[in-house]
Amino acid sequence: MAEEGDKYRSHLSGDGEKHTQWRHGAPPTYDLVNDLFERERTNEWPKGSLEETVQNAVKTWEMELSHKTCLADFKSIHPTKYRFSVNGGVALTGEELLAAGSYNALLRSALPAELRPYYNPNAETFESSHDIFRVALPRGFAWEVLAVYSPPPVVAFKFRHWGYMEGPYKGHAPTGEKVEFTGVGVLRVDEELKVEEVEIYYDPGELFAGLVKGEVKDGGDPTASKLQ
Repeated sequence: MAEEGDKYRSHLSGDGEKHTQWRHGAPPTYDLVNDLFERERTNEWPKGSLEETVQNAVKTWEMELSHKTCLADFKSIHPTKYRFSVNGGVALTGEELLAAGSYNALLRSALPAELRPYYNPNAETFESSHDIFRVALPRGFAWEVLAVYSPPPVVAFKFRHWGYMEGPYKGHAPTGEKVEFTGVGVLRVDEELKVEEVEIYYDPGELFAGLVKGEVKDGGDPTASKLQ
């Protein structure tokens, strides 16, 4: 269950976080993206339901990955057993995922060659990758569970990820339109519900089709029409 500091994310405050090393010096706030989530979510899951539990667990894991700099400070995963893979690609360890960042990890093994002109994860750092999407989606990138298919210890679920392109993306002008994609995830958890393995399956073309629709400015990619 999420703590008082945020409706949907645990391990942001309290005694357990007194010595946490935060990437930007302090815990993050999620007011903007929480507002977007509450306005446009597909379902408001009952308190204590499996769907709400999975949804909040993933939001907590994403928060820790994006804002904590030391794997030992993560409370949502099993640090030594943790593995993360996308679309059947090579699994990353917790330390490898922390070094790459969530965007690079999602796009590194999932991105086919024809989409590389729109994003090259090998050329982006943790910081630059987050900056790119933070600028393009200034209200945040909301995330929700659409369905849960199985209970722990192997949790399979469907999700939706969305935001509004109200900022530029790599030379493409803002459109103000919704950018979204859906996918399926599988979590393997231990008896304390700490995540040991994550598998994500999705089509990155859904994401980039929304990001490269805008007019191409100087330095942008003139091949954007391929995805439209």
